[in-house]
Amino acid sequence: MLITKRKPATVGEILVEEFLNPLGLSQTALAEAMGVPRKHVNEICNQRRSVTAATALILARVFGNTPDFWLNTQRRTDLWAALNSPRERERIERAKPLNKAA
Repeated sequence: MLITKRKPATVGEILVEEFLNPLGLSQTALAEAMGVPRKHVNEICNQRRSVTAATALILARVFGNTPDFWLNTQRRTDLWAALNSPRERERIERAKPLNKAA
């Protein structure tokens, strides 16, 4: 499995740098558009909340892109974190591949 040293951009970083700032939107305005509490948006922006499938669908509707964009961004962040965590790496490396029957 390929391990990169460079941490991928998080959903929060992309949300702030590519959407909120260029559009001049506040977290409050985004929360209103999404129909969620401001705290929800703030936690995503500050990497304290992951994007779920439902949140990805909402963000896609609000910004006119796809839920896959948001979920793939979250997935890259989650995979990088697991592969770069010594504890998780140890757990992963303990797993034994199953022998395939001929």
